[in-house]
Amino acid sequence: MKIAVAGASGRAGSEITRELSRRGHAVTAIARNPEKIASLPNVTPTRGEVLDQAGLAKLWSGHDVAVSSVHFLASDPHKLIGAAKDSKVGRYLVVGGAGSLEVAPGVKLVTTPGFPAQYKAEAEAGSAFLDLLRRENELNWTFISPSALFVEGERTGKFRLGTDQLLADASGKSWITFADYAIALADEIERPSHLRKRFTVGY
Repeated sequence: MKIAVAGASGRAGSEITRELSRRGHAVTAIARNPEKIASLPNVTPTRGEVLDQAGLAKLWSGHDVAVSSVHFLASDPHKLIGAAKDSKVGRYLVVGGAGSLEVAPGVKLVTTPGFPAQYKAEAEAGSAFLDLLRRENELNWTFISPSALFVEGERTGKFRLGTDQLLADASGKSWITFADYAIALADEIERPSHLRKRFTVGY
């Protein structure tokens, strides 16, 4: 498939790009500084700006799938969604956040007392992005939330999927590596299971 990844030089974006390259997809890897994108088979580093709706739509046009892996506070969800619609891309996948996941019925992680203050604005922006997507009737979107801790680590291929509830392991730790998250995202591209839905991945 032809897949465009915006934010391809970031920690999640670079692992997603690597995973898609490993699987033989043709990847347009978009970043403000494309020289930071690793040289990989089937990957074309491309300069792009996520706040430029028209420019991004042009870059995404002609692809089967567009992925946005960008910080919510450094982008505009209206422009990203607009670019996805304008590009006529087949699917739009968003690297989401964990803050909007529920820890109890109706209780989002971002609203809990122990949620780190420095991540709250980003998490709230991610939650607002998801709300916008859920009101979107035209776009074929999928929002993929990581677990509470989104970290560097090995590619194991062993993880669980959930829907709107935060996943945690037997010890209560909620985490996923960028590499394993990338597997879950690539799997979703190849075998669509969550059309117009959010899902989450964790151990």
